[in-house]
Amino acid sequence: MDIAAFVLKTLLIVAALGSLGALIARLTRHDLRRVGREVEVRSLNQRYDQMRDELDAEILGKKERRSLAKARKREAKARAATPTGKRVYVLGFKGDLMASAVKRLAREIDAVLTVARPETDEVVLRLQSSGGTVTGYGLAAAEVSRLRDRKIKVTVSVDQVAASGGYMMACAADKIVAAPFALIGSIGVVAQAPNLHRLLKKNDIDYEELTAGEFKRSISILGEITPAGREHFIGKIEDIHTAFKNFVAERRPTADLAKVANGDVWLASEAVSLGLVDALSTGDDLIFRLKDEARLFAVATVARKTLLQQLLGGLGFEGPSSFAPLGAIAKALSAVRSN
Repeated sequence: MDIAAFVLKTLLIVAALGSLGALIARLTRHDLRRVGREVEVRSLNQRYDQMRDELDAEILGKKERRSLAKARKREAKARAATPTGKRVYVLGFKGDLMASAVKRLAREIDAVLTVARPETDEVVLRLQSSGGTVTGYGLAAAEVSRLRDRKIKVTVSVDQVAASGGYMMACAADKIVAAPFALIGSIGVVAQAPNLHRLLKKNDIDYEELTAGEFKRSISILGEITPAGREHFIGKIEDIHTAFKNFVAERRPTADLAKVANGDVWLASEAVSLGLVDALSTGDDLIFRLKDEARLFAVATVARKTLLQQLLGGLGFEGPSSFAPLGAIAKALSAVRSN
């Protein structure tokens, strides 16, 4: 082979890889400014219809399938000729300690409120949370209340747990349904803080915490907890508990607070008689029963694919491991350039 031709081809390949590396770097910088989330809407009626059709294709004979297809076509035509009926928007919330999913929920509620018709459309919120911070779940409950304030009926569905802040959030709805063995309640407040003051004192380590205001730091991890500070902190916890109970009393007037607001939890099958839950049902069955009377839409926020992700996806790079070769190429290119 001619050495000059070989060298030329090698240089062209290196130049092409260098251009690709520069393009990827440019797209990455561009995408960092555009990272975000967008709302995705799916028709659940179509999902059920597709499952039904797939089963029919396997179970029924050709003649039966044709007859059913004609009947369903007539039904679809009749529905199209009538005014649009009720629409139900299905949202989801899986809570952690900080209720970090509240930002996503707020965006989904924004989307629903742009199209939902007061006193006609409804929302089903599938909720799972064992609670967390007062501020996080207080905000989550306020977000759900935005729907009720605009006369959009809200049903919270609990399959596993809605406790503490999770139950407070559920109380923002018009109706609560839960699977029989779901855990419900925990209407209480807890605060925990380790105190290392005696350990420091034992080891002759001085610690000073300077504050302005008598109760700026009533409970400290390193400083001494005084009787006055402890009493003040307990008073704050009791104030939050009172606000929690008042919220439940307002939204669940049939609940016997003297019995249920002690921090305990109950199975949903027990919680019905206590006024904490309205009915027993799994979320799947609740939605399945609605499919014949309403148009169902699942609303969720999904990560928006960046320009770089779309480009690499088109080239066959889908998962994180797919980027390993590109990383190696980028390092090799950097080494070549530095030399």
